[in-house]
Amino acid sequence: MTKLVGFNRRSVLKGAGATALTALATPYIFTKGAWAEEFCNAPGDTAIFGFNVPQTGSYAEEGLEQLKAYELAVKHINGEGDGGMLKTLKPLALKGNGVLGKKVTFVTGDTQTNTDAARDGARRMIERDKAIMVTGSVTSGEAIAVQSLCQEKGVIYMAGLTHSNDTTGKDKRRYGFRHFFNAYQSGVAIAPFLAKEYGKDRRAYHLTADYTWGWTQEESIKNATEALGWETVAAVRTPLGLGDYSQYLTPVMNSGADVLILNHYGHDMVNSLPQAVQFGLRDRQANGKNFEIVVPMFSELMAVGAGEAVKGIIGTSNWHWNLGDEGTKAFTKAYGEAYGSPPSQSAHTGYVQAILYADACERAGSFYPPEVIKALEGFEFDGAGNGPTLYRDTDHQCFKEVLVVRGNDNPTSKFDVLNVIGQTPREEVTYDPSIFGGELGPYEPNKC
Repeated sequence: MTKLVGFNRRSVLKGAGATALTALATPYIFTKGAWAEEFCNAPGDTAIFGFNVPQTGSYAEEGLEQLKAYELAVKHINGEGDGGMLKTLKPLALKGNGVLGKKVTFVTGDTQTNTDAARDGARRMIERDKAIMVTGSVTSGEAIAVQSLCQEKGVIYMAGLTHSNDTTGKDKRRYGFRHFFNAYQSGVAIAPFLAKEYGKDRRAYHLTADYTWGWTQEESIKNATEALGWETVAAVRTPLGLGDYSQYLTPVMNSGADVLILNHYGHDMVNSLPQAVQFGLRDRQANGKNFEIVVPMFSELMAVGAGEAVKGIIGTSNWHWNLGDEGTKAFTKAYGEAYGSPPSQSAHTGYVQAILYADACERAGSFYPPEVIKALEGFEFDGAGNGPTLYRDTDHQCFKEVLVVRGNDNPTSKFDVLNVIGQTPREEVTYDPSIFGGELGPYEPNKC
């Protein structure tokens, strides 16, 4: 045994001596500019990403689109294909040779559009597959559950499609980041267009998906429309994954409402909107006005699924494939060549999240989560399709322009289903983070 000259047991336990010996006994790895403790799933020969999306269930179509985009992102990060947004994103540290000299590989999971399955899948990715980062989700219930787990495990979660205010509000976490917009931003963006199209004297009836996204969507749209002068007649919750909405649509007819607001997404909206049209709601007169239907947030995939019923319907979107900026064109080209169709907003946000995480590691010079988190917090970038974008440090919400869209009355193809009728600037959808509460929590990672 080596003898420590000049030290005895009593002196070692005092002051800096204890710290020094503890340091000698602790496993360390080198990170940019500092030594840091070993962390969960530090990469070996490759960096493993976990793609956890609904491949079955009510939101499966959106999830499968997202998965294709994640796989495309990995190819581009590793230097395969045409590079996509790696040619347009600024600033960018990635070199097209993986991340920090390591090739990226991935594992996949099926959340089944179910919160428990999403959390279990993410746990397997972290504990069994040794994923350094988890990303995905199409419902906010999934996203919030996985984000909480990733905070516990010390693994960064780059949320997929999640629109609830809670994700970066009361349920925000230091280890969770969201590129997608939220319900508050949808309300702010859509309200001026509703006032212009339908006036300020309206009576609204809400049908709302009964989970965290629906609740905050309903609240945000109610606040925005009531500020216009609209009256809320009723707000009724509907189960997720319902096929027949007739029992919920019949009361609308005699409610005194002249607007139906469908706070539904995915297959829920694909079912409820056509059924509302079949009920004759769009052909009705109420309170001396034409009856109108609003879907506050929807996507190209939903518009295709809803068919003729989507024509003229106003909503908001996070992104659209026919925007004219260079980032959108680069991603749409790469995705189209790979899969034969334009990408959806779900695909777009998944692709961007994977690229942003990889780039943050490269900029940090490390996979050590606190350093990667700090590289993302307050990061300003452009070239990802929505104009100048900020990843706010106080809540990890991205701020960028929000699109207002309308179902195309005269589509030229099956993909030409939405027209962008407004682009609400980033500053108009920015808010004080304290309004939604929550705490980000610590930077320090837990051990696996």
